[in-house]
Amino acid sequence: MLHDFPFYLGLIVAIVFLIMLGNRIRVAYPVLLVLFGLAMSFVPGIPSVRINPELIFIIFLPPLLYEASWAISGKELWRWRRIIGSFAFVVVFLTALAIAFAANHFIPGFSLALGFLLGGIVSPPDAVSAGAILKFVKVPKRMSSILEGESLLNDASSLIIFRFALIAVATGQFIWYDATLTFFWMLSGGVAIGLAVGWIFILIHKHLPTDTNIDMALSIVTPYMMYMAAEEAHTSGVLAVVSGGLLLSSKRHVFLSSSSRLRGINVWESLCFVLNGLVFTLIGLDLPEITSGLGDVSISAAIGYGLLISAVLILGRLLSAYGAVVVTLIARNFITVADRSNPGMKVPFVLGWTGMRGVVSLAAALSIPVQLADGTPFPQRDLILFITFIVILVTLLVQGLTLPFVIRKIGLPDFDHPITEEQAESEIRKQLADHALLHLKNNYSEEVRNQPFLRQMANKWEEKILLKDETMLPDDVKIVYLDILDQQRQWLLTKNSEEETLNEEIIRKHLKYLDLEEEKLLFI
Repeated sequence: MLHDFPFYLGLIVAIVFLIMLGNRIRVAYPVLLVLFGLAMSFVPGIPSVRINPELIFIIFLPPLLYEASWAISGKELWRWRRIIGSFAFVVVFLTALAIAFAANHFIPGFSLALGFLLGGIVSPPDAVSAGAILKFVKVPKRMSSILEGESLLNDASSLIIFRFALIAVATGQFIWYDATLTFFWMLSGGVAIGLAVGWIFILIHKHLPTDTNIDMALSIVTPYMMYMAAEEAHTSGVLAVVSGGLLLSSKRHVFLSSSSRLRGINVWESLCFVLNGLVFTLIGLDLPEITSGLGDVSISAAIGYGLLISAVLILGRLLSAYGAVVVTLIARNFITVADRSNPGMKVPFVLGWTGMRGVVSLAAALSIPVQLADGTPFPQRDLILFITFIVILVTLLVQGLTLPFVIRKIGLPDFDHPITEEQAESEIRKQLADHALLHLKNNYSEEVRNQPFLRQMANKWEEKILLKDETMLPDDVKIVYLDILDQQRQWLLTKNSEEETLNEEIIRKHLKYLDLEEEKLLFI
């Protein structure tokens, strides 16, 4: 393994450059990385890459889910809980059902159980792909919230279907009442274990003498502990990580210091950046391993099956999106729904078109055992792997490359916010300053009179309140301010190098202050 280290090191460098290229040409990086991996797989002399499914499920999946659960808004998740739940559970099941019947009817040698197995593998859309694409276009907040919430839960529901289908194929029977009890245990047990482990880590952070570095180390360990504890109890590790992550996210201001919260954002963004890049590149690099086991099935026939399943997936999600709107329009007459307006034909189409598949699908396919318990080869394993790869490739290329164009062409309205984001930020800043000034004058009036620093703070807040049209800082002013900060930074570095006896920690503190000032420009 050591002699392949330069290859993997170069791979990471190539991933970084490809992501920068994707940002430059405004193409979602999962598309570029899969194509890059696919092209690399044909280069002679490239080390053989075999993806271990345990590597993805244990090493990659928990931190990616955990970071996503911290990033999502709990308020938005609850607001759109019905449609999120529908897409994450009902739509995933109906998709798996459609795939099962299509595979059983059109693919020779596919039983319904094998069809359900394939359906459980390819039914969950990939959150990373959709997020990377939506970064380049503006969509209503409700849509991004629904997609983020769906992505947190659909992996769990699809993997549950996958496990039941795997048992049915291996044993040749399906006991519905046993499966029902197992299903509810996987749901409730996964959530309970995630919440329990989350509370344990909250207590550790609160009552033990941790610092920022220890907080970061514990945060990295947390999702793995949640996932492994749930899997050991034969429940859903995905739901454990999601539920525990949502709990810790909602309590982050209770048990984490401001320094830990700031550093945690950088640590987790960098970690997930590397993990996502590696996963999508490895998907492309694994093609030779996938095609080598097709056996009697020709490449052209296997590609045809993959295109068929891709078409069923795309059409099924589009129909589900419009079906969800119809159900909501009917249900609003009987129950309270989050939104009573008619979204029209545009929103469901965009929501249905965001169905790119990715890492979880490939990992599930790879986790199919090579042999059954009696030693016979697992039926259609290699063909399922190839179809899964084709589905990932087709949905990333077809939907991934066209989604930005579709969104811009349709022109989605922002239903949720009657004022612009800049106006909302300005209003919040004014109200925040008003609240702070009122608290200062009511509780610390004597200190304000005697302390120059507090008087300066009060004057600053009064200026914000009186400012009639506080808008975003003009670009030309930002350029001047950035130049001043850069000159201050250079002066500090020069002073540090010229004065040998000067404590460098003092210089570093002032450099950090300048960095924070520069970061503030993102919010003013």
